[in-house]
Amino acid sequence: MGWGKRIAMGLGGVVVLAAGAFFAFAPGIIEKGQNRVVPHDPWPVSEHAAALHKTLTIGDWHSDALLWDRDLLTRSDRGHVDLPRLRAGNVAVQVFTTVTKSPAGQNYEHNSEDARDNITALVIAEARPPKTWFSLTERGLDQAARLNAVAARAPDQLVVVRTAADLERVLAARAGGAQTVAGILGAEGGHVLEGKLENLNRLYDAGFRLMGLTHFFDNELGGSLHGQEDAGLTPFGRAVVAKMVEKHMVIDLAHASEKMAREVLAMARTRPIVSHGGLHSVCPVKRNFPDDLMQAVAAKGGLIGIGYWKDVTCDASPAGVAKVIVAAVALVGEDHVALGSDFDGAVETEFDSSELAALTQALLDAGLSPEIIAKVMGANMVRYLRETLPR
Repeated sequence: MGWGKRIAMGLGGVVVLAAGAFFAFAPGIIEKGQNRVVPHDPWPVSEHAAALHKTLTIGDWHSDALLWDRDLLTRSDRGHVDLPRLRAGNVAVQVFTTVTKSPAGQNYEHNSEDARDNITALVIAEARPPKTWFSLTERGLDQAARLNAVAARAPDQLVVVRTAADLERVLAARAGGAQTVAGILGAEGGHVLEGKLENLNRLYDAGFRLMGLTHFFDNELGGSLHGQEDAGLTPFGRAVVAKMVEKHMVIDLAHASEKMAREVLAMARTRPIVSHGGLHSVCPVKRNFPDDLMQAVAAKGGLIGIGYWKDVTCDASPAGVAKVIVAAVALVGEDHVALGSDFDGAVETEFDSSELAALTQALLDAGLSPEIIAKVMGANMVRYLRETLPR
């Protein structure tokens, strides 16, 4: 064999090894930079708070864990959510949202739907199926398949809830001592439909029971809170909302423009939620809806999920999150406040899902009664799901 061929083969081998290393390590490196938990000493939790925490049925409206390339059955040293940490935090119900597009230069003010997409590079780096590389619908379905596969591998640890009866079975099992988590599939942004109403049926059949209408950019359904103009619902958006109501799916207004949110509230039989965010009166940033709009969501029977990251709370400590929750209870009532962490959503937090007893402690310290704490930590979410999910 000539030296030229040997050099070529050697270079080819280097390329293969480099590619292998990229696919093996790049996603983890990316996530460690995106989903950081601030180093901290263990949060102090009293015996009283720990005992109360064990009695709670805890639910969280928003985690983007499916976006990242890790096994949810294994406790990870990165990110915020996996099943071992959910069990450690006594979480009973977890919404797992699928993120399918994220514009380069993403910010809370203005983003173009034509901006370069960050998720394309991530799914390629994660070596996801080629059909996901350029199809938002296929990306959503692929992430859903991951969650369904975890449930199939470990049905004692995770059940993907499709009906109210599924939820009741998980809650009954937990009452008997099981630690099974009820997982609910959601989509972050209606762009996952690619402008086709029939794709909503495909998502529904794959187990999706929640969908946010927009994310960080305007799409076929209408305007984003972070888009180029405060547009309302398009005719396609109205058709999607009506179909979601018909299918008993949860409509999520997080990231919707104010105009879109108000138009959804004006539609018959809608009962939307805001899955993750904060209160403008506590943390006055564009990401948080005005207080009167939050009150309108509650008046329609919806819930407000309070997030755990500084951009929406202005203080991401357990005490800071508790402060927003207390203000939300005062604003919309104790029956309309819930948790919406945004764990694994490219946010930095000061605790992960295993440390939720610290939030129970903070709520006690803030003066909330155990009965209100139980509602906020999950009872309100469970009630809403019982009333909303298909039977």
